[in-house]
Amino acid sequence: MTAIRLDPADHAWMTHPATRRVMNALENAAPGGARFVGGCVRNALLGAPVADIDIATVLEPAAAQAALEAAKIAIHPTGIEHGTLTAVADHRPFEVTTLRRDVSTDGRRATVAFTTDWAEDAARRDFRLNALYADAAGKIYDPVGGLADIGTRRIVFIGKAEDRIAEDYLRILRFFRFHAWYGRGEPDPAGLAACASMTDGLAQLSAERVWMETKKLLAAPDPVRVLELMSETGIAEALYRSEPDTGRLSRLIALGGDDSLLRFAATFGEQAVRLIRDMKMSNAEAFRIRQMADADLAADIAADWPLRAELEKRVYRHGNQVLADLLYLLFSRDRPPPEGWGGAIAHVLSFKAPGFPVNGADLKKAGLKPGPEMGETLRRLEEAWIDSRFRLTRADLLDRL
Repeated sequence: MTAIRLDPADHAWMTHPATRRVMNALENAAPGGARFVGGCVRNALLGAPVADIDIATVLEPAAAQAALEAAKIAIHPTGIEHGTLTAVADHRPFEVTTLRRDVSTDGRRATVAFTTDWAEDAARRDFRLNALYADAAGKIYDPVGGLADIGTRRIVFIGKAEDRIAEDYLRILRFFRFHAWYGRGEPDPAGLAACASMTDGLAQLSAERVWMETKKLLAAPDPVRVLELMSETGIAEALYRSEPDTGRLSRLIALGGDDSLLRFAATFGEQAVRLIRDMKMSNAEAFRIRQMADADLAADIAADWPLRAELEKRVYRHGNQVLADLLYLLFSRDRPPPEGWGGAIAHVLSFKAPGFPVNGADLKKAGLKPGPEMGETLRRLEEAWIDSRFRLTRADLLDRL
């Protein structure tokens, strides 16, 4: 690959005032001792969006903190034992990490020692295209051959794949996730073989780390082939105790379903509810998965979806997201989807359910006393209002008392 420089003029993240403040603070303390690293360099070279900005420095954590604080940049010691600080400049976070080498690893955690050797720091990283560095002027530093992988869109472990995986078994899942996002063609054979042969180590991983990587994998433009490979190599069974339904996922993607939780529900079907616990999902994630698994509601929607009035009623009772999720899952069962599927989803996403215009205070003013009778009257009026497609006014409803 011939490109050896990123032109800062083409990459706003490099020239943003906040980025310059952080880099200047570190460079003032150690000239030539700070470089961008990892995802920001990789994505910039691939023409992909840059979100997080990581910076590697020869400064040890205390010196890096002092340099940043002297420049009036806020510091959060988010991973101080591993040499990582989060610097916040102009409300933008930057992860600043001292160059490191591994002293020992156990498949989940590493004990590190600080170094000033960029090659040592690169050697402990996972994939060659994640071990690219760039200075503030855009000069690329490539200690392990990552530029070649940028050109071929290959995900290749640094050194021996088995050694990198043994340092952290999450790298198995990251291998597939990175291939789904950045790879082309079939995965690197040596890396794939190493992942397939070391699935026993996946049992060491925390559910939270597996779920985080799974969500990122499912968010890739098209993770179907990667999930097929994970199934073929036994990795899906080891991680999820379930085989992914890649056919349904493929149909969902063709419909435009790009949300990770929705894709998860389509991929794992009836097993998705069990995986709520296994993956230690958040309460919000668990709630949404359970809503998507509501068989009675799904059956009602399957029967009523062509009628927009019925969809509007269900949006009022359950919300736009729930209805859209269930329609996507309904329409991804078969190919081709039924005529009118796109209009139905668009309608439930755009429909704004109004608020019920009558409350207890209105009924009390009309002479009703608080209690079961008032509650029943409110329910009766609300049903009439819903049946009118929300057209009855407050006055219309009170006239029915």
